[in-house]
Amino acid sequence: MNKINKNDYKPARRHAVLTTGEVIKMLRELKVWTQKELSRRSGINSKNISLLENDKVDIGKKRAEQLAQAFEVHPAIIMFPEYESEAISKAA
Repeated sequence: MNKINKNDYKPARRHAVLTTGEVIKMLRELKVWTQKELSRRSGINSKNISLLENDKVDIGKKRAEQLAQAFEVHPAIIMFPEYESEAISKAA
């Protein structure tokens, strides 16, 4: 029987891609916050929270910073979810 060499294998890559809106909603739900509560904590109107979660508007730097501060995460986690999936998992 051949011995398995770990160096012969590469780690599996994630195939799921999250949108910025999905990340915002996921972080909010993990905190068990309503959109109204996230609005209060971030200073972003709850209607805009809904639009962001549904990817109806672009987030922009200022909103990303406001949400990041509310969630206590780095803004890149929100703005670039495809690159920060491990950090999102840790924030959860």
